[in-house]
Amino acid sequence: MKKRVFSFAVMVLLILALTFPVAVPAAPPSPGPKPAPAATPAAEPHPEIRDAIASLRRAREHLQHAAHDFGGHRAEALRATDEAIHQLEICLKYD
Repeated sequence: MKKRVFSFAVMVLLILALTFPVAVPAAPPSPGPKPAPAATPAAEPHPEIRDAIASLRRAREHLQHAAHDFGGHRAEALRATDEAIHQLEICLKYD
C-alpha cells in the first residue's frame, strides 16, 4: 500500500511538472500602448498609379527612339501609350 501511494504521488508530480511550463506565457508582457508618432509625413497617394505612369513614359521614350517602325505598329503603340498615360493622369485627379 505504501509503495502504491508513493508511485501515485510521483506520477502526480510528474504530470504537474510537465504541464506547468506549457501554461506559462512564452512572451513577456508588453510595456503598454505605443505613443503615436508626432508628425509623420503623409504617404504618397496611389504610388502604384504614379509608378505605372513613369513606366509608360519610359516605354514611350524607348518606342520613339526605336530603330525601325515595326511594320507600322510603333505609331499605334505610341498612341496607345499616350492614351494610357492620359487616362492614369485623369485617375489621379479623382483622388
